[in-house]
Amino acid sequence: MIEMRDVHKSFGSKDVLRGIDLKVETGESMVIIGGSGTGKSVTLKCILGLVHPDRGEILLDGQDVDEAQDRDAFLAKFGMLFQGGALFDSLSVWQNVAFRLLRGSLKKPKDEARAIAIEKLRRVGLTADVADQYPAELSGGMQKRVSLARAIAADPEVIFFDEPTTGLDPIMSGVINDLIREIVVEMGATAMTITHDMTSVRAIADKVAMLHAGKIRWTGPIDDMDGCSDPYVDQFIHGKAEGPIAAVR
Repeated sequence: MIEMRDVHKSFGSKDVLRGIDLKVETGESMVIIGGSGTGKSVTLKCILGLVHPDRGEILLDGQDVDEAQDRDAFLAKFGMLFQGGALFDSLSVWQNVAFRLLRGSLKKPKDEARAIAIEKLRRVGLTADVADQYPAELSGGMQKRVSLARAIAADPEVIFFDEPTTGLDPIMSGVINDLIREIVVEMGATAMTITHDMTSVRAIADKVAMLHAGKIRWTGPIDDMDGCSDPYVDQFIHGKAEGPIAAVR
């Protein structure tokens, strides 16, 4: 579904991506791990076309993303769960969930969009009475569920999860991880997640890619991660202070 071939991206004198090669199969859940500032978010932005690589190719279902003629139709293939939730404070919960269904190429009648939003809210464990509340009236865990409902509202082919458990307690993190796994399997969607949370990695991933200094150090099935001999992977997944990844002091 997604293929990156020798993708490079620099900002001024800072080289962020230095030749990314990565394949994500249809229906697969790929988790990208790595320290802060290693290029994980830039990788997602390049796939979405929000940032254009300096060189290299990115293919979505065999087609170059830079050659997408209908930008709106291209983006309709994606759902996104943002790190901070990114809910609109001025919109009710159902309007947040149905945001894409109320505009653009996916536009539906208001009543139909509301019904879909309530259905998606139920799918993430929220009742219909939440629909007319506003984000500020909800707990952090409920807001994250609303964000997840919005990510799946249009039944996307590909879903991106950006640090999905940031700011949540361990129990709610587990709930969100379970929901993500269930929904991805249920929808048959292709998923890409970036996270520092190794509990999330083990709960969500089919495959893992370790990104460091703008390059993929290792990629493989989740079951092979703990036995991986790569020193970067070993240091990161076990949280070791000593190793090839220098701590920022």
